[in-house]
Amino acid sequence: MIDFKNVILIMTSNLGADLIKNQSGFGFGKKSPEANYEKMKDVLQKEVEHHFRPEFLNRLDDTIVFKALSRENLQVIVEFELAKVFKRLIDHGLKLELTDQAKEFLIDKGYNPEFGARPLRRAIEHYIEDPISESVLAGKFKGKNLIKIDVLDEEHLKFEGLEVKEPKESEPAVAKSK
Repeated sequence: MIDFKNVILIMTSNLGADLIKNQSGFGFGKKSPEANYEKMKDVLQKEVEHHFRPEFLNRLDDTIVFKALSRENLQVIVEFELAKVFKRLIDHGLKLELTDQAKEFLIDKGYNPEFGARPLRRAIEHYIEDPISESVLAGKFKGKNLIKIDVLDEEHLKFEGLEVKEPKESEPAVAKSK
């Protein structure tokens, strides 16, 4: 027998996502984002009650409705995911530098309101990791220690390998602004 006395169980669902996606606003007239959020919570709670049996719902302590991701949230997620890529490349003696336009490109290609931020990870794999891996295997960055990434066109990023001298430990590092 399993004891759930000291367990926090988190279950997620996209129940009601269609309701949110198909409604431009909750109610008439202009309301504050907080008022729209409260109305959305009420609509979604009714959908949860309609979909799940009362016996199940009575066993839940709380239901949390998440707000839609903002552009700023997506930028943080991209930075977080890119940090993992940066770490792996540093282990191979390479550093990455992405322009803000390249990061916005990834958000545009990887965010879908219907699926949330999950496709961002796949966009980073497709547009950053895969091309870098192929280029490294082909020796395109041999003798280079920095890969600069910018937008080439609507469908592609450009990768430029550079050799940048690292400051010696005795020399003070100077921060560069872009």
